[in-house]
Amino acid sequence: MKLTILKEYLIESIGHVSKAISSRTTIPILTGIKIDATISGITLTASDTDISIQSFTPSENDTLKIVDLIQTGSVVLPAKFFIEIIRKLPAQLIEIEVKANFQTTIRSGSSEIQIMGLDPDEYPLLPEIEENKMLRLPSDLLKTMIKQTSYAVSTNESTPILTGVLWNISGDKLKFIACDRHRLASREVTVDHDSAQQLPNIVISGRTLNELSKILPDQNTLIDIVISDNQVLFKIQSILFYSRILDGSYPDTSKLIPQSFQTEMVVPTKELADAIDRAYLMSKEEKTNIVKMVMLENKMIEVSSSSSELGKVTEQIELQHIVGDLLKISFNSKYMLDALKVLDSEMIHIGFTGAMQPIIMKPQDGTNMIQLILPYRTTN
Repeated sequence: MKLTILKEYLIESIGHVSKAISSRTTIPILTGIKIDATISGITLTASDTDISIQSFTPSENDTLKIVDLIQTGSVVLPAKFFIEIIRKLPAQLIEIEVKANFQTTIRSGSSEIQIMGLDPDEYPLLPEIEENKMLRLPSDLLKTMIKQTSYAVSTNESTPILTGVLWNISGDKLKFIACDRHRLASREVTVDHDSAQQLPNIVISGRTLNELSKILPDQNTLIDIVISDNQVLFKIQSILFYSRILDGSYPDTSKLIPQSFQTEMVVPTKELADAIDRAYLMSKEEKTNIVKMVMLENKMIEVSSSSSELGKVTEQIELQHIVGDLLKISFNSKYMLDALKVLDSEMIHIGFTGAMQPIIMKPQDGTNMIQLILPYRTTN
């Protein structure tokens, strides 16, 4: 194999696939990036068995020659060293040459680096997925849905299914649900009816979705999502992103969400988030993260936290609307802040069914989203 490639395009391609490199893998070849050079361009592949990413760089685009291929071929290069050295090369043109026993030479400007490559035939093949179960979503919407739910997945590996986000597909509705037993986040959107109705429910790791989100374009680009029995493939322009589907049944979370409330309020999102953020500083010092909310007369709430060593933070917020019983609630301030950060609405509706029942938050702008957190029981 021998070729020259423009540095910026190689770095961009490496940046995409490197998200699938894991230092924890027990398969030595997976610590490398596979490079395939053909007439049409070069393909980089990386995998950690849970995620596999393939990025294609064409030989040329409309106006520019990107890759000059002298000889086709393949090699696997150690990812950590390859990524670092490519970034630090001095010139904009990089030459890669692979000789016998996969001995690889990289030249750029006055630099020449020798790397011992690995046999590409030993690299695992990517899954073959039949494209008969497919969904299409705008990239920016998918990115938003991941942001609004994936933070609520469990980090406890003893219940692997809860480390993922459930994709619940029913008719023309797609709902993401994440729950770690202390909080829940869900977001629902309308999708193409014909393709959606034949798709199974799947659970995808929250970590995987966060890595996917880094690759997704911000603009309104349509992403093809292909689902098989144990894999899902995201087609993003010149990138193929494969993810393993988590095994097991996701618990039914619908019973957690009350249909009627004892108390309901509408509150400015930013004012509430800022007040809880300040209270969080004190609760963090106490290592409890507990913040209290007391509903007062005259459409006000008081947010407070205290530390036996430092003191107390108290502030009041005026509500736009409140109806029902006045309650005192204690909750995990970090969980509440995480939920408020993804509620992209000026005003939020908060529903309570009692001091020890789930707190339900929804944006007032009509977005079909629910954020739930469980309150804490405190002695006073």
